[in-house]
Amino acid sequence: MRRLLALAALAIAPWTVLGAGDFVFAWGLATVDPLHVTTLPDYLFVYTAGLPARLLAWPIAVLLYLLAVVSAALGTAGWEDRRVTGGLLVLAGASHLRFSLGLSRLGLLAVPTGSLLLWTAAWWFHWPDLRDSLSRG
Repeated sequence: MRRLLALAALAIAPWTVLGAGDFVFAWGLATVDPLHVTTLPDYLFVYTAGLPARLLAWPIAVLLYLLAVVSAALGTAGWEDRRVTGGLLVLAGASHLRFSLGLSRLGLLAVPTGSLLLWTAAWWFHWPDLRDSLSRG
């Protein structure tokens, strides 16, 4: 249960920090000055027409993260393959890194905290599972 709560808590942490007052979360974009929030559904269905693919990597990362949380939730009932959960976290971190690098390419300073948090969670909770599956391959 601790692992599931820790993974769910990643949704409230900023996944990318942009400069001094802009943040990307799993649920949306927040700007401090002036205070404004763009939700992930708005980003996907209102503002993304014509955006390059690298800026669509954030919603993909969120989807992979949500699948990892669902997988961990299934683990409370004994129906989880922990390698899948760990792999989803690693892939979510990689996808979000692509998004952050895409923002950096636009001339913004983008710190990919979400990638670090997702990879840390994968390492902390799933490293033995991932290591065993990698050594068998």
